[in-house]
Amino acid sequence: MAGAGVIDDYVARLGRTLRGPRGPRFDMVTEARDSLLDTAEALELDGLGRAEAERAAVEEFGRVEEIAPGYQAALSVAAGRRLAALLFISVPVTIMAWSLVWRLSPGDPAAYARWPAWFMPVSRGLDYLQLAIALLGGAGLFALGRGLRRIRRPRLVTRSLAVLVWTMLPVTGVLGMMLTIGAQRDDFFDHPLNAGVEAMSLGLALLQLYGAARCMQVTRRHLHPATA
Repeated sequence: MAGAGVIDDYVARLGRTLRGPRGPRFDMVTEARDSLLDTAEALELDGLGRAEAERAAVEEFGRVEEIAPGYQAALSVAAGRRLAALLFISVPVTIMAWSLVWRLSPGDPAAYARWPAWFMPVSRGLDYLQLAIALLGGAGLFALGRGLRRIRRPRLVTRSLAVLVWTMLPVTGVLGMMLTIGAQRDDFFDHPLNAGVEAMSLGLALLQLYGAARCMQVTRRHLHPATA
């Protein structure tokens, strides 16, 4: 099969060097391999042997250390876009789900009168904070999409989204727990609707944390091409 040799070794090293979402990374590496194979085949037609043609194609393509930063920049955009889309969609879904829980789960109406004075300000503050996170996710999605041509440093957008998640998730978690405790409804924890939304919220939070960790990983400044 054509292409087994220098090109495959080069492409494998490139793949080990790059960090980022698996799908886009696979597509980039595959595209690089196809381009190298086309160049090698053209050189073969010019009279070079297969091994020599592959070495020439790789040399013309550029060293991994030279081309990897460009590929990595594209992967950081892809990772940031995924996290931005997740925030833009999942945060409003979480807000609506918990709103339904508070409205539909049974409880003693007299409990409302026992709410502490801070309950409603904290509740509104949490709503506004989550709304702001969703809007920032939407802004990031636009910036890393249609607005990419106007963004000089998309890497900073991706890292900022990661920092946003790592900063806001603990805050929203604490505020949510304060509201649950302050509501003084022991039955709230045992209701099936609460359990389902709690599981959904935890799952989405874990996805957001994973996406944030991936964004920080792919936006590191220095790449170290693998040699193994």
